[in-house]
Formats: sequence, structure tokens, C-alpha cells
Amino acid sequence: MNIENLPALLAEAIKAKGYETLTPVQASVVAPEAEGRDLLVSAQTGSGKTVAFGLAMAPQMLGEDGRTARPGAPLALAIAPTRELALQVSKELAWLYAKTGARIATCVGGMDASKERRSLAAGAHIVVGTPGRLRDHLERGALQLGSLKVAILDEADEMLDMGFREDLEEILDATAADRRTFMFSATLPKPIVALAKRYQKDAFRISTVGEDRGHGDIAYQAVVVAPADIENAVVNLLRLHEAPTAMLFCATRDNVRRLHASLIERGFDAVALSGEHTQAERNSALQALRDRRARVCVATDVAARGIDLPTLSLVVHVELPRDAETLQHRSGRTGRAGKKGTAILVVPYPARRRVEGMLRGARIQAEWMKVPGPEEIRAQDRERLIATLMETPAEFDDEDRALAARLIAERSPEDIAAMLVRTHRAKMPAAEELLDGGPAQRPARRGNDEGPRSGGGDVDVVWFKMDVGRQQNADPRWILPLLCRRGHVTKGDVGTIQIGSHETRFEIPRAIASKFLDALHRTEGADRSPEGGIRIIPADGPPPPRPSRPRLESRGPGGPRPHPGATVRPVGKRPPR
Repeated sequence: MNIENLPALLAEAIKAKGYETLTPVQASVVAPEAEGRDLLVSAQTGSGKTVAFGLAMAPQMLGEDGRTARPGAPLALAIAPTRELALQVSKELAWLYAKTGARIATCVGGMDASKERRSLAAGAHIVVGTPGRLRDHLERGALQLGSLKVAILDEADEMLDMGFREDLEEILDATAADRRTFMFSATLPKPIVALAKRYQKDAFRISTVGEDRGHGDIAYQAVVVAPADIENAVVNLLRLHEAPTAMLFCATRDNVRRLHASLIERGFDAVALSGEHTQAERNSALQALRDRRARVCVATDVAARGIDLPTLSLVVHVELPRDAETLQHRSGRTGRAGKKGTAILVVPYPARRRVEGMLRGARIQAEWMKVPGPEEIRAQDRERLIATLMETPAEFDDEDRALAARLIAERSPEDIAAMLVRTHRAKMPAAEELLDGGPAQRPARRGNDEGPRSGGGDVDVVWFKMDVGRQQNADPRWILPLLCRRGHVTKGDVGTIQIGSHETRFEIPRAIASKFLDALHRTEGADRSPEGGIRIIPADGPPPPRPSRPRLESRGPGGPRPHPGATVRPVGKRPPR
């Protein structure tokens, strides 16, 4: 269906927004075969789902004149998992139905409940809210659902994951039996299918998720780093891309707080979003991003649900998502409405195999890259600065020209340009030097010595061991930074690292061994990184040497002779059993 075939006032609103065609999910919900039916829709984030269900419910909302009747009990109820998504849905429906006279009430946690009750009492055509707050208004009698014609569950899979099943069931049980029910979900796991069977009748199934689940407008990249280098890698990625708006995802509130503080200290214009922030703080943070007063948002998964920022072009998974669906939900904050975006996973060395499996399961092709270094970032800065200066300038006024003439009279053009470059660079946060692995980049010996060798063979050393080995993806590239962080030593203090199947042993100079051991005791349990739980204790010496295999030594014209201890068998004869 084309935009021209929509109700006139809705078509005008869509054209005024600059849209020339409907997205696939929008066209599907208004197709003739979907008319009047319940809808079970799976579509990617950023595919225009909110406008889609706004169009689908139009026949139940509008009269013959294309407008709504006087407001009373709600005709449509949209339920979303988070405050941000509910507010975003309300905002989208507001411009879509602006000319129809529809009144929209929003009911979300963290807002003034009494004000919401007054809004409901005054009458509303559409109510948008979160499950907990809607259930509270329902039980208090402020929300009347007997006249409801359309119930919409947006991101239903996320609501079930967040534990809202009982809330949703109580709300839907209170609605009219002849209502239409729309369920929009990025995926359709078994709990969603069960909920659909219970509350939908002859639902029309719509799926706009193709075989390539990786969201075609998003370029996926992955960078492998030492766990101690994650924060420095994030800084360099932000500096390399210089995105108009970037979103960084962390797993916990504490990590959001720490990373946000670190970025502010480094000079980034950053805001934070997590469950510990009030609604006013969240609104302020989002407005700062929209006004370009801030360019970086550090957030948890739940806090970032429903955020739609037109200039968001970079998503960085600072802490890895728990599964492929979370990866897609996070990454879907960019690459929206036909715009291109980039999603980057910061992968600690020990987690590479897990991430490769996750990407395969999601059918996402990611480009594995090195973390950009300071020189690469400086090169990009130079190109960006030249491009900016070469752009066609706006008109200069007389005061600008007078000041320029004064500068030229006192300084050479080269000096003026150099000062301009320095001023520009001073505004940019400094790039970070990453751990280069130190001795880990030197050739490793064959055998059971798989790590670096210290240069001082005559240094008196003490051996320590840790309970990880090859079976746990032990690698000097992440072990060395871990030892420095836990033991408060430098890379040069760590000698030989020998990696076995299930344990790793390493050398520390005897002169600092007691200090190293004391630091291990003090930092035990304090390191919250994925490697913080590794046990490090003194060892009774280096690992026993691996027995060498028998080999043949060449000796003059007589040819090779057996190495002492080797078993010699006549050619062509089998040994006795």
C-alpha cells in the first residue's frame, strides 16, 4: 500500500516528516489481508514499528471524517518495557495523530502518578505506558479498559525477559474480548508464542526479518584487546570515528558510572543512562545528546531501550552482550531509517571464541580489526581538519576580516595556520597508548614454554602459578596485563611465562616477590573484570620439562643413527605383541 491510500490526515503527517514510501513492516500491517485481524509481528529495531501499529489501529481510532471522537475511556493501549521506549512511542504517535484530534496519555514509572490519574480522568484516546505503572492505575480504578479496541505489546520478548508476564496478563485480562491485539517482537521465542495463543485470535503473522539477521545498515567490527586495555581501546575507538553521537554499552550500573567518570575526566562530552537515574536525569541526558551538547552516551541495556537518536552512528559494546538477541537490540540503536551505522565489539582475548560463536549464531559477518593507535588517530585528525577548513565557508563580516588582517600583519600565514591547528587539537581528548604486550611479542620457545622470556637469565627469581592454562585460552597477551594489575608490577618485572594445559607458571624477581604477593592478597576479590577470579599463588618451581621424543641424528656417510634411548625396529617387521 502506498502513502496515498492511507487515511488523509495520517498520510499528510507522514509526508510532512519527509517519508516518501512505507517501510516493509508498515506496508504489511495495512495490507488488505491484515485488515481487522490480530497481528503477530517480528521486525528489527529501527524498522518503523511504532508508526506501523499507529497505522494498523487507524480503523478503530478514526471516524468517517478521519478524526477522533470526544475523548473518554481509551480506545488503544500501547505497552512498552521501559520508560524511554514508552515516551518514544508516545512522541511518535503524537505527531502521527496530531491532526486527528487524538489525545494521548502517558503512564510510566518515575513520573507523577497523580498527574497521570488526572490525565486519564480527563479522557484519552490512546494510553501509552510501562507494565508496572499501568497495572497500578488499573488496580486503583484510574485506568478503564472496558472500551478498549486495540491492545499493543511493543518489544514483547523484552517485557517477558524483564519479568512482566503477570503484569501483562492482568492488563490484558481486563480488556474487552473483541479487541484487536498486536504483538511486536524482534524474536518469537516459545513464551511469546504461548502468550499469543492465549490472547490473540487467528493472528496474522508478519515477519520482515530476513535470513541475514545482522541488520543490513550496520557494519559490524570486532577488536581484540587485553582485558586491562578495554577502557583505552574505547577511548581510541571514539577518537578514531569522532561520531556525531556514540552509545557505549556496559553490563552494570557500577560500570556505567565508572566509564562515564573516566570519559569526562579525559575531556569527552558524555552522559550516562542506567537504572539509578531519575526520569528527569534521563530526559536531561537525552536532550543533551539531541542538542549536541553531549556526543557520547554510556548506558546499560535496559536504560537504552527505545532510545532513538537521529545522529547516532556508532555503538560500542564495551562489555559483551549476553546473547545474540541482546547484541542486535544494542546495535539496532544505530543504522535506523535507512542511515548507516557502525557497531563495534570490544573483545577480551579470552572471550574471542565465545564471540565468534555468538556472531555465527546471529548470522553476522564482523570484520576483525586492530585497535587504532595514536598515530592512526592523529592521521585521521589531520584529514578531518583539512576537510573542515576546505569546506565552503559562510560569509565573513567586516570584523572577521579586520581581525584576520591584523593577524597577517603580525604573523606569517604558516604561524597562523599552525596556531589554528594547535587550537583544534587542544579540544580533542588525547589518544591512549595501548599495552603492546611487551615480552609477549618476542618469539616463544617450543615445548612447554609458550610465553615470553625475560632478558636477565642471571636474576634470582621466585615462581608463581595461576589456575588457567591452554584449556582456558590462556595467552600472554592478557595474562601479562592481569599480573601487572593484580600484583602492582610492570611488564619488565615479569620473567618467563610457561603455559601448561590447566595451569600457568611465571617468574617474579625475588627482590620484589614479597611485595608482589602482598599486592595479590590485597587485590584478591577487588578486581571485577572477567579475569578477576583467577587464583594466583606461589609455586614450588618451574613446570617439569616435557620429555623429548626420540630422534635420529645424522652422522657422516653412514647415515643417521638412533638417538640414545630410541627403540629400533627392523623395517617391514612388526613388533611382537
